[in-house]
Amino acid sequence: MAELGDRYGEVGVRREGRVAVLEWSRPPNNHVTVGAMRDLADALAAVDACADVRASVLFTGGRVFCAGADLTGDAGGALEPGPVNPLYVQVVRLVEARKPRVAAVQGAAVGAGLGLALAADFRVAAPEARFSANFVKLGFHPGFGITHLLPRVVGVQRATLMQLTGRRIKAEQALAWGLVDDLVPAEALRASALALAAELAEAAPLAVEATRATLRADLAEAVRAATDREHAAQTRLRTTADFAEGVRAVAERRPGNFIGR
Repeated sequence: MAELGDRYGEVGVRREGRVAVLEWSRPPNNHVTVGAMRDLADALAAVDACADVRASVLFTGGRVFCAGADLTGDAGGALEPGPVNPLYVQVVRLVEARKPRVAAVQGAAVGAGLGLALAADFRVAAPEARFSANFVKLGFHPGFGITHLLPRVVGVQRATLMQLTGRRIKAEQALAWGLVDDLVPAEALRASALALAAELAEAAPLAVEATRATLRADLAEAVRAATDREHAAQTRLRTTADFAEGVRAVAERRPGNFIGR
């Protein structure tokens, strides 16, 4: 039987009964990098290989769940041009993980951070949580498989609204839309997320994995196809004046002045 390690690169792992607790922190905003997502995917692969671990829960450090890829600094290769985006290879691995996963969202889940939350089966959130697919405000195209994952969770119309406006959704609205499964006070977030993961771990593990596999049938392939399309559009838009303006606008905390070029 495979053993579960206590660290996979940036991701710390500990066990509480039959639940694997994954801890990731990249201060101050937990920006996504290829390396961090590879570490998380490696940790989830180890969870899958450990027979007496039946579910996992993801916590991130600080006030922000994940602010997406850092477009003004080092995104760790997440935005490198090329035929394949190495970040999206890891996104597919996150979706392929076999055992159920809970994400605890304590603050903003923006861009790739929204995708990271969507890759989990369930989301428990604090009232301070905010959800945004803000790509169009950057002059960019959504990524991280969000074009497939978000409609799957909230429906096509609401997902379209979020992605074409970049609107930020508050926790209460996210709960009403089904984007969040439980909304709890910030001080109860960790305990509530762990309780949901423990509830998943109490059920018959073979039945849970088989049912989940049916519910998520072909999901990894659909996300792979979506990220291929996302990457192609991002590669094209990355060279535009609007993208350069969008990055500046976000860094300067102002609306973009877009010209359609």
